[in-house]
Amino acid sequence: MASYAMKITLERIALFQFTPAHCAQARAMLGWSVEELSRDSGVSVDAIERFEARRDVPDADRLALAYRFESEGLVFFPGFAPGRGMNMKSAAAEAVGRSEYAMGE
Repeated sequence: MASYAMKITLERIALFQFTPAHCAQARAMLGWSVEELSRDSGVSVDAIERFEARRDVPDADRLALAYRFESEGLVFFPGFAPGRGMNMKSAAAEAVGRSEYAMGE
């Protein structure tokens, strides 16, 4: 039960923090077109365009977009442009071989 509650909490945080402006800014940072983001996220081009135009889209689509960008190391906070976060993927190419790697698992 605790893991389900944690999942719901994390989804609500992601939905609150990820805005239409973030979506457009993140695409620009990564040099992605709407079509590329659609292909990589599984969200339709129409839904992405609606979201960036500040129209309603399903929460599942918003989460898929936010999670796709987060997998590239981007982080989102209300009122700020997307930024690069630190994660095991982007922290160091040789992270797996380092002694402190297990601390991140």
